[in-house]
Amino acid sequence: MSEPKKLGIFQRLYVGNGAFDIIGKRKRWYAIFGLVLLVCVLSIVLRGFNLGIDFTGGTRVQLPAQSSAGTITVEQAQESFTKALGEDPTAVQTVGTGESATIQIRSETLDADQVAKLKTGLNEDLQPTGGVQAISDSAVSASWGGAITTQALIALAVFFVAVMIFLALYFELSMAIAALVAVVHDVVITAGIYSLVGFEVSPATVIGLLTILGFSLYDTVVVFDKVKENTRGLLGLTRRTYGEAANLAVNQTLMRSINTSLIALLPVLGLLAIGVGLLGVGTLKDLALVQLAGMAVGALSSIYIATPVAVDLKMRDARYKAQAARVRARRENLARKAAAGEAGVLAETTADESILVESSDDEALQAELRREKALTAAAGAPSRTAKSADSRRRPTGKKHR
Repeated sequence: MSEPKKLGIFQRLYVGNGAFDIIGKRKRWYAIFGLVLLVCVLSIVLRGFNLGIDFTGGTRVQLPAQSSAGTITVEQAQESFTKALGEDPTAVQTVGTGESATIQIRSETLDADQVAKLKTGLNEDLQPTGGVQAISDSAVSASWGGAITTQALIALAVFFVAVMIFLALYFELSMAIAALVAVVHDVVITAGIYSLVGFEVSPATVIGLLTILGFSLYDTVVVFDKVKENTRGLLGLTRRTYGEAANLAVNQTLMRSINTSLIALLPVLGLLAIGVGLLGVGTLKDLALVQLAGMAVGALSSIYIATPVAVDLKMRDARYKAQAARVRARRENLARKAAAGEAGVLAETTADESILVESSDDEALQAELRREKALTAAAGAPSRTAKSADSRRRPTGKKHR
């Protein structure tokens, strides 16, 4: 008899039959993501963030990127600023394309005399279209950025509390804690990526960071809902342990998680490529990077962090430990019987008894399978009323008196 053909990786992804042992190798995922988390935390503590002018305060000067001599470059604007004030600007960037392109210069807070001197120097050196009247300036207070940060932290705390309460009521406390661990993991790694890359942190970054929380939680809830379905009535069964049922749930939702994440990331990649590469808009860059990093990390954490943590917390329960022990005992019993049968240990005089034992084991397994199907059907199928049953009855052609 030929061996069954082994499925490829894409076939296993599509079928979702539990072929990927994600839960069984959870210590490996803990080590990998723990290392990434450590690097991000160290970067945040030691290197910090490149805070924008909205958080540090300062002066923003803007002028057209076109001049009589051609296009003004970022390097020319930076040299003119240094020549006029004797110090380097905080940041210089081009915003927009074509005739509407502008040069934005950010620096520390300048007084009125310094601003007037800077405008005169920029006009003489760069000769932008429209002259000195086309050069505008604005002062930004650091208090506004601080208020945005405070409100964001309050929103984050309220979100965590609301998530904890909802998941504890809809699922259970262990899943609520696991989901919260995954979301905190996503926030810290996304912030760490910003620190490592050195992109400027703006209000758009804070807004983007808050938007990724919902995406991360949504993916986790979908997986947890399948775990809840697979583990319904599990304590009375000996076919799978809680970890194996959870692993099956992750496999069954794995293809969906990959498709959802790819579809969500494609527009963000377009925003990052087109908005930054073609339009040169810094705000789009800030928003796109935080969403790109957050969505990717959120999709991974829902698979490799949330469900494994939920399994570890659940297996602290003595009832599930006892159920796992029963599963192992049953498998060991079947393995011993199979080994004895292959070695020819069973005597011919006890053949009938052996067949009876194997038959009883098969019957027990079939009974458990029927019970699993019944529990699943009872959870998802509506009950049929007598009236609806009568309405579906086929006519027999007989007249009822």
